[in-house]
Amino acid sequence: MMTNSSERVIIPAIFKHIPQLVAGISTRHGGVSSQGYQSLNLGVHTDDDPVAISSNLGLFCADLGISPDALARSYQVHGSEIWTTSCAGYQTGFDAVLTSEQGIFVGVGIADCCPILLADPVRQTAAAIHAGWKGTVAQIVHKTASAMINGGSNPSDILAYIGPCISLENFEVGDEVAEQFELKEQRGARWHVDLKATNAAQLHALGITQIEISDYCTVANNDVFYSHRKENGTTGRMLAVIGFKRRG
Repeated sequence: MMTNSSERVIIPAIFKHIPQLVAGISTRHGGVSSQGYQSLNLGVHTDDDPVAISSNLGLFCADLGISPDALARSYQVHGSEIWTTSCAGYQTGFDAVLTSEQGIFVGVGIADCCPILLADPVRQTAAAIHAGWKGTVAQIVHKTASAMINGGSNPSDILAYIGPCISLENFEVGDEVAEQFELKEQRGARWHVDLKATNAAQLHALGITQIEISDYCTVANNDVFYSHRKENGTTGRMLAVIGFKRRG
């Protein structure tokens, strides 16, 4: 469900009852960017006007009630490396960001790849994961959730949100990609793979069962979200963010 009259943010229902927890995914609406990036582009590595991107980030964070200075993000490389951090900032080379620090909000950029947000309200630990097909095959969700469990989280306490991404119906791939997925369908001469279901299976394998899966497809719902595939590479990025506010 959309929140705010601006329709800038989607708040996952699975997190709404958790005190201190901030979690949300941006849409493409309610920002100041123009042309192919219209309008809430949060992708710092796009060719959009940096001033517009900064303004958009301020609007999005204001809706969540946090400061942009409290974000921990990375330039993503479609890998499986995890940045475990206790401070805000911007790194390179990580597709998952994990924190147990209150007041730090981890985030990943998306525009067809699958965003996964994890939260353990008992240990106040949160993670944001960017899983394209390469990251999914590399088990980045399994690795990140395992890091939380190895850090003391009980799988039964972990809540997960699998957000808007390209759907099975629209994710057509070649044989070389399809052969790396169990959850796939052949439609005509082409294969289609299911990022959401594959990442959900990685969570289930660890005993994580409290999972919300978004119905949105970034391609089919391109009026709401950016889609790298639908828009032929010239498009903005959404941001998926999660973290716990400081007590008091």
